Amino acid sequence: MNYPKGTLRIAFLSDIHANIHALTSVKRFLGEQSVTQVIVVGDLVGYGASPGPVIDFVQHEGWKTVLGSSDLRVSMELSERSERTGLSAKVLEWTKTVLDPEQIEFLRKLPAGGRVNTPLGKIRFFHGSPYDPDQRLDLMMPDEKISKMAQELGAKVIIAAGTHIPFMRVVGEGEGAVTFVDSGSVGLSLNHEPGADVVIVDCEGAFPKVSLHKVPYDYASAAFDIMAWELPSVIADIIKTGKMSG
Repeated sequence: MNYPKGTLRIAFLSDIHANIHALTSVKRFLGEQSVTQVIVVGDLVGYGASPGPVIDFVQHEGWKTVLGSSDLRVSMELSERSERTGLSAKVLEWTKTVLDPEQIEFLRKLPAGGRVNTPLGKIRFFHGSPYDPDQRLDLMMPDEKISKMAQELGAKVIIAAGTHIPFMRVVGEGEGAVTFVDSGSVGLSLNHEPGADVVIVDCEGAFPKVSLHKVPYDYASAAFDIMAWELPSVIADIIKTGKMSG
């Protein structure tokens, strides 16, 4: 596909969580958006019923991908970290049994983060925090603290993931403004609206333009897969409603 000279439009996806139905719908959506690059900000696996197909899909597309916390726990021995319990623990253990060695090795080799240099400035992206995919970046932190982080990271746009809730916050003004974005979740969004979250960054004009999108998909089929593999039924409920029950 040919793009107008000088345009750069990057899509950021995260927390796919083994939901192949959401991912294929996002691929169709991106085909209508004239994006020039797709970047996956971690967590290909966990929660969903199709970890292998999701890994194969992302590899086939050649999308740049970084390590997420679920990817980390499935692919590496983490004796020094506390083990997860509850909802995610069962699914992560199951995931290890259905992936083949090549798929696990793909996860193991993922980098912890990355950057893109654009004509309008640098974009940084990582799962969790800049230093650990298993942490969470609090985008509601006080202005002074988040401004200091923006200065340390030295980017115009900073994409983080892990909360499953899409969010955007601009720090500073004018040429010094920095946009922080939580990319939400493709496979298990938690912002009380079902669908797959997608972030698109347009690097054209005076400043980067960030837009948040919600892509519908076949929730019933994704929920059916959860039940067919006898995974926790609450995951199927979240897929259909976009929120935790109770």
